[in-house]
Amino acid sequence: MNDRALRLLEFHRIREILAGYADSAPGREQCLALVPSSDRAEILRSQQFTGDAIARYLKKSEVSFSAAFDAQPVFSALRVGGSLEAGTLLTVARFLREIGRIRSYGESDREDEADDSLTPYFSALVPLREISDEITRCILSEDEIADDATPELRQIRRAIDRIGAQIRKELSRLTTGSLRSYLQDGVITMRGDRYCLPVRAEYKNQVGGIVHDASATGQTLFIEPASVVELNNELRAEHLKEQEEVERVLALLSGRLAERLDDLSFDMETAVFLDFTFAKAKYALESGAMIPHFNERSAFLLRGARHPLIPKKEVVPIDVYLGDAFDLLVITGPNTGGKTVTLKTVGLLALMGQAGLAIPAGDRSELAVFREIFADIGDEQSIEQSLSTFSSHMTNVVEILSAADGECLCLFDELGAGTDPTEGAALAVAILDDLHRRGIRTMATTHYSECKVYAMTTNGVVNAACEFDVDTLRPTYRLQIGVPGSSNAFAIAGKLGLSAEIIDAARERISENAESFDRLLSDLETSRKRASEQEEAARSARTEADRLRGTIEKQHKKLEEQKEKILEAAEREAQEILARAKQVADETIREMNRSGATVRELEQARSRVGGELSGRKKQLEERAKKPEASHPKVNPARLRVGDLVRVVSMGLTGTVSTLPDKKGDLTVTCGIMKSKVNISDLAPAKEESDGKKAIRSLYGRDAVKGKVDLSRGMNISTECHLIGLTVDDAISRLDQYLDEAYMAHLKTARIVHGKGTGALRNAVQAHLEQVPYVRDYQDGAYGEGDTGVTVVKFM
Repeated sequence: MNDRALRLLEFHRIREILAGYADSAPGREQCLALVPSSDRAEILRSQQFTGDAIARYLKKSEVSFSAAFDAQPVFSALRVGGSLEAGTLLTVARFLREIGRIRSYGESDREDEADDSLTPYFSALVPLREISDEITRCILSEDEIADDATPELRQIRRAIDRIGAQIRKELSRLTTGSLRSYLQDGVITMRGDRYCLPVRAEYKNQVGGIVHDASATGQTLFIEPASVVELNNELRAEHLKEQEEVERVLALLSGRLAERLDDLSFDMETAVFLDFTFAKAKYALESGAMIPHFNERSAFLLRGARHPLIPKKEVVPIDVYLGDAFDLLVITGPNTGGKTVTLKTVGLLALMGQAGLAIPAGDRSELAVFREIFADIGDEQSIEQSLSTFSSHMTNVVEILSAADGECLCLFDELGAGTDPTEGAALAVAILDDLHRRGIRTMATTHYSECKVYAMTTNGVVNAACEFDVDTLRPTYRLQIGVPGSSNAFAIAGKLGLSAEIIDAARERISENAESFDRLLSDLETSRKRASEQEEAARSARTEADRLRGTIEKQHKKLEEQKEKILEAAEREAQEILARAKQVADETIREMNRSGATVRELEQARSRVGGELSGRKKQLEERAKKPEASHPKVNPARLRVGDLVRVVSMGLTGTVSTLPDKKGDLTVTCGIMKSKVNISDLAPAKEESDGKKAIRSLYGRDAVKGKVDLSRGMNISTECHLIGLTVDDAISRLDQYLDEAYMAHLKTARIVHGKGTGALRNAVQAHLEQVPYVRDYQDGAYGEGDTGVTVVKFM
């Protein structure tokens, strides 16, 4: 790809941005060296790498490649048998440890997970763990080799410590003994690698030894006493041995690396490649870019394309295409209207795609592989300001015309500008016609009306316009393909305050044909805007209609589902209520039998209740099959606590326990069950049936309200003792006790069943599961009987 196009389209800025996402210095260098390719296979492979890196990044987050470094000096030294310094060896060890983490990152989390194009690179990495572990074992820091690096080094350092201790002991003896009065300070110091004492200058003859240094004032001499000279010599010899052994350790470690130099070199090359590839992925995710599809038609289709160097909050996406229905696009419009940005967007996205980068465009965008992309762009908006004279432009145009063919893309900004308008327009049309006849994909911006006419009258050539809002004097930056644009010079001048007389005089100076053509363009633009607005309004109306239809369908479906659920729940609840009511009636008859009522009276009442319950059950079954019709409403203002009402959804009659709240919700007691219903679900109760009258006559006036008041209900105990009873007798007594306790409005009760084998406890708790007015139950707490007692909580 030619350097001029890369410079004019500012591809170097893309490389600089990309380099900021790389972790390592070699990765950044590879980003800065990126150039577009014209090899289709290479482009597709590079795009595949980028796409797979994006997928991995989204699935596993990021991985670091920061340990990669410029290893060429290291490799060169190892190839000739050189030894690496301790710091360099530690750097290599750190890199090898990171290679292990990178390889682990590349491994699939699941066995059934498919491999991608990057899998071979991850799996081929060689961490060389045994070498990196050995380096970190032997080298503690850049300046420190471990004592255990070799047995010889350990022995040498022990000797150094031993001799040093002897020297310090002897010097300590001297500083506290015969030499004490001759010393400047009673301290032991080092000069070079020799132990010395600070002696006053006037006493140097009294201290036998070797003078190694003097203070700045000359008053202190640093003398190595004669008694430690031999020990210092021995210490010096051991230090030399230590240095030799350290160098031998470094040589051994370097030799092990040299043996695996090929693996080390491959690891470094692969790590830098992966760093570069994941930098492309991070850049794509940060900029909202996508992997383009490359067709074989020498055509491109960019949907919602954004210039990558303009902030996302400011850039206006454009739709632009070329190469299928037409191969030449003439873009017109006012200055600063976005014509040059459109050219640069197309050219830069084409370069990015062929460089293996994702492009900031919408889904289903397509690019073609161009052998070359030529550009002649010289405007004030370019960072690399190019010459704008007619001669320089023509020089570039001549070079482009001689080098371009059907596999190239040509971009011209203000073609034919910088000279006489008549001659410039004629040259521009002739150049465009030559490119068109040769089938070269071309985009050109212009102000010449002759170019607009050429596009309107030539097959395969299309006009495009960059919109400009004359009312606000601001460009919209939207590209309209198929419509020629207008420079709007007179309108803009009028908005800026130029007098109407001058504008009218200017209009008289242009030819009638030119004025008619501009009027035609203006009418076309007005019609296009009106059609676009109408189309947008129709689209919005259709969208709203679809939304409303969907909402209504969802609401209808939801209502149907709710209705079915309500009916099913009501049926189940009513069946439970009926069964419980029958059980209460039977139990009450037995109670009344013990209180003296005749069997005949009780059986007659029981039969009437049973008959009514059977009829009610039949009504509920019919209601489950067919929704109930509309019913008369209850007047909230006249509703009083204790009134008889009918709950329509449940098909039951009950009494009002609470008045409606703001939402119309109230509590209705049906038998022994209290239900929260809405007033809209209530209807006035019909006259009491014979069965209810029989219950009322037997149990008192509160029976219909669900408050059966038996003779001992007021003094009901809070405990029920079942110890010693069989399971059947215990359940019978428990059932009776629960009814009495609930009707007496107890909140809790204790069922004493004992521990034993646990059979009675299990039977009791299983029965409690079936009692509808039992809210909860649990074993007694410590000190309350533990598992020998069950505590019951009522609704």
